[in-house]
Parts: sequence; C-alpha cells; structure tokens
Amino acid sequence: MEVMVALQAGDMEGPAGVVDRCLQRKWGAHLHIYTDGSKDPASGRAGFAIHIPKLQIIQDDLIRASGVCQFWYEAAVTPWLWRQMCLQRWTFCNVARSECGKGTWKSYYLQRARLEYGMETGRSGADYTCRSLRGHTGSVVGLVYLVGNNADISNATSVVCSASTDGTVRAWDVQQGEQLWATPTQGPLCEITVDPKLGTLFTSDTAGKVSAWEGLSGKEVASFSTSSSGCKLLAYSVEDQSVLVAGTSRGSLHTLTSPSLSQLSHHMVFDTFKINLLISSPDKKWLFAGTQESSDTSPKVFSSENLSCPSEDESPLCQSFPVSGCCAAAFLPSEPARLVLIHNTENRDNNTVSVFNISMKKSKYKVDILVEQVETFQLAAGGRHPEVVLQTQGSDTLVVAMSNTLRVYTLKGVMLTSFEDHTQPITALCVDGFRVVTASRDLSLRVFTWKKERNKGRTLQSKFQLLGGSHTMSRGFTKVACDYVSIVASVQSVNGKDVLKAYSFNT
Repeated sequence: MEVMVALQAGDMEGPAGVVDRCLQRKWGAHLHIYTDGSKDPASGRAGFAIHIPKLQIIQDDLIRASGVCQFWYEAAVTPWLWRQMCLQRWTFCNVARSECGKGTWKSYYLQRARLEYGMETGRSGADYTCRSLRGHTGSVVGLVYLVGNNADISNATSVVCSASTDGTVRAWDVQQGEQLWATPTQGPLCEITVDPKLGTLFTSDTAGKVSAWEGLSGKEVASFSTSSSGCKLLAYSVEDQSVLVAGTSRGSLHTLTSPSLSQLSHHMVFDTFKINLLISSPDKKWLFAGTQESSDTSPKVFSSENLSCPSEDESPLCQSFPVSGCCAAAFLPSEPARLVLIHNTENRDNNTVSVFNISMKKSKYKVDILVEQVETFQLAAGGRHPEVVLQTQGSDTLVVAMSNTLRVYTLKGVMLTSFEDHTQPITALCVDGFRVVTASRDLSLRVFTWKKERNKGRTLQSKFQLLGGSHTMSRGFTKVACDYVSIVASVQSVNGKDVLKAYSFNT
C-alpha cells in the first residue's frame, strides 16, 4: 500500500515531520515498524525496528498471544513482561515469599489479580466463604490478627485472637473456621493488642491486671497490676526494644518491657481522666495520648524513646496540643510526624479537624517537642457526633465515619466523596492500601476500594456488602479487622454471647 504525503511550501516540520504526523493521524493506535527493506546478502534476512512509546501490557493480550504459536508462547511467558505488569499494577511485590505456582511472576500476577477481583465483586461462594466462630459466652471487646496475610499472598493460615468479658482469649483459624486454643477463664477482659514481632498477645481486665500470652499456645507468660479499672494498651518497638504502654482509667501511663512486663517508667498524663486514645506514629518515634472524658483537656505527645529509656533526673519529653475535647486521632502512614485530630471547638455543636506537624527542637541546653498546626477545617456535618471514627491513608487522605455516613477528605478539607450505604451508625473502620471496610449496627459490612481520578486524585468506590446474620438474634457489628485475604468482625448478640463472622476470600 502506498501513501501519498503532500509537502507544502513554508512547512516548518520538514518531510520527516509531515510523514510522522500523517502516520500518527491514520495509524496512531498501531505499532510502527521501520525498515528500508534491504536484505543481508549473507543471511538473506531483512532488518527492521519497532518503536514502543509506552509499555502498557494487559494480561488478556499476553494470554491470547501465547496461543498463536510456539514462538509467541515463549515470548508471552517471558518473566520480564509479567514482572513489568506486576510493578505497573502494584507498588510492592515479593514473589520470593509467594507460594503460588513456582513463585513465578506470571503465577504471582494471576493469583493476586484473581484475589483482588474477588474482593471487588464479593460473590458469596464464588469469591469468599463465610464462617461463624462461636465459643465466647460474653461480649467481644477486641480482636486482632496474630498471623495475617499481606500482599505476598503466601497462603499462610490467618489467625485471629479475640478477647471477651467472659474472661478468655481465643485464637481462631480464619480459613478453617476452627478454634485453636482458649486461655483459662479469669476476670472480665476489656482490651487486647498484639506484638506481631514477638507473636505475643496482651490483655487488660476490669481490675487493671495486664497479662501477656504466648501466641502459639495461649499460655500466660507474665502479668502486671496497674491497680486501675481497665487499661488502654499499645505495643511497639523502639531501637529493637519491644515495649508495652498501658494507659489507665486514672490518667497515668505505665511503660513495660515486652513480654516480661517489668515497669520501665510511670507518668501521670491526665489527672483523674481516663486515657482512651493511645497511638504511636508509623516510625514509632512519637506516642499520642488523649482522653474523651473531658472537653477541656488537651491531648499530649511523648517521645517514645524517653518513655522506654527514662532518665532518673528528667521527665520524659512531652508537649500538649493547643486544642481540647479530642474525639479521634490518627497519624498519616506516609508522614510519620504528621498527626490528624478531630476535636471540639468553642462551638460545641461541631467537630473540627486539625493537622499538626511534630518535630524535635534542639537548643544548646535542652531539647523540646515542637507542635505546629498546618491545617484545620470544619467537618461537613451539623451537630456534634461523639462517636467519630477516623482512619488515614497515604500522605493526605482522611477517612471519617460519623453516624451512618462515610466521607473521604484531603488534608485541606476538600471532601472527595461521601457514602450513606448504611442505615444505622458505623461502629468501626478497617483501612489499607487496597480497600476500606466499614462495620455497622445495621448488621452489614460495606467494602470500598480505592481508585484514582484525574481531577479528584485518590477516592473510594463502593463495591458490595457482607451480611452478618439475623437481626432478631443480634444488635449489629461492633468491631472489624482485616488482612489481605480475609475480614473478621464481631456481632453483638442479644443473648450476650457474641459471635465472630469470618469472611475468607478465595486465592
């Protein structure tokens, strides 16, 4: 086929530019092959060049290409191509730890894409299996993953541990729906957390006793008495030292060694007010403590290193935030020194979001913690909502649940999207880099996935719901936790014997 290209006088592009423009206009979606048609006299072969402006491979294209002939098959299964597809779709891929197939890039891509498709469509039976985990005779006060699957999809068993007012901790195989072990009955429990690095569980009961449990067997390995009616617990590591921090109902912080629970330090934070907000920054450098019992008390931030390695002569580095009436708090995963607070202002009928940068200010004779407010805005809802659930994602995304509404904001206060899928209040959130799961009193879990839009940036897309059973037998979901291949939530039962619902997605 011959193509006539007309050159006009005064055309500044020249012949090459005019030809290229013609090719792009007529065959811009085609692959361009360049050759002068000459043949090598010795081999009898002709040479050509292919220009690929941007590598954009689709798995269906490679699968179809592999069926053309043997040569195309060998080209389509090239590990480099499947590796490029993996890295284009996911930021982090660890094929070495994956047990899919022989650990090849192709098998990794196909299994992970199939799993995510199932998590986006949510077809019962086809995409996931739901199991009821029964055994507790009281209310479930917390649940944590002792062993969880991440994006490596290594097909390991997910193990969830739950604590209850019946005085027991129970470990469950999520995929099989079986109880692995249960601790002996003790006083009613009110809190549970986990140190995944050590595989150790920690609980506190209503009498103020903090206990450490071996994750493999449920054996109690240590205990510590705070002489307080219940504690908020936080486990983390600082410079290879594992510690547990317990915030008491009397407003004090106990820093303990993990898992032996020997006291490292003890400090009063809020006089008479309970510490019920206790979180650490992603890099474990900062520890935030707040109370929801007083609208006039300011939350505080501590240096984690000072708490775990206290000085006999000096108090730990601490700084108060210039706000009060704290409702919720969260650090940004990609900005470890940036904290988001939801609090009350002088107008007690509304909640305000404030964003702070935390840094260390060093002078010649002392070191101080500097707290600097960088953003603030009012939440887009009238009336005060004491039950506010806050989670963060990335460096500038906030996920806020109030009543039955889920909203996504930027740090500037721009509301990216809003959902009212639930008919009753949202009680818990689970947020990761792929999805958001909400638990509600309407006895349903809603699954949302992240998507990127050209004008809005990162926002959410509602996908499907997971139902929790009979409304006549329960009062809705109260807690939820997730790993990459499963979702586990607690259902508050009418008879006081709470049940866990485990949703395991097919890999």
